Amino acid sequence: MSPDMSGSIATLGLGGNLGEPRRAMADALQMLDARPDCTIRAVSRLFRTPPWGKTDQAWFFNACAEVGTTLGPEALLEACLDIERQMKRVRDERWGPRTIDIDVLTFDNLSLSESRLELPHPRMTVRGFVLMPLADFASSMSVNGRRVKEWLADADVTGIEVANDDRHWWRAKT
Repeated sequence: MSPDMSGSIATLGLGGNLGEPRRAMADALQMLDARPDCTIRAVSRLFRTPPWGKTDQAWFFNACAEVGTTLGPEALLEACLDIERQMKRVRDERWGPRTIDIDVLTFDNLSLSESRLELPHPRMTVRGFVLMPLADFASSMSVNGRRVKEWLADADVTGIEVANDDRHWWRAKT
């Protein structure tokens, strides 16, 4: 996306715990950034997080990103799902292990409730593993009438730790 193109701002949550999740998230962000209709504008630090929902599995790595895009919300979701498919994401089990997961968290100030996409993401305000990285670059962003940092103050962040302080971790070749 060229700098003079107007568009929307979306936030994404990324995570994974199979294979090389850090590399998978970096590859996914690079693939999005390489598209003519998307530009990665900010990326959080990388976090190591305990499993959530289904707890008998390996710990996750999580991050969030801000994307400038000329795509609509559903098209952005499809682009993210396309990247997951290219990276061999398998959806066997809800909250189960995965190589990569990319969630559209917010899209401008849009509220949307469709069968494939709900915005803001319906569970983002209770998930420390989403709120902590999102607060890295969007702590004052309003979600459902409260700022991200306010949601984070009420969230369970037990065990979540910074895995990489460098916000450019996704650009590094590893």
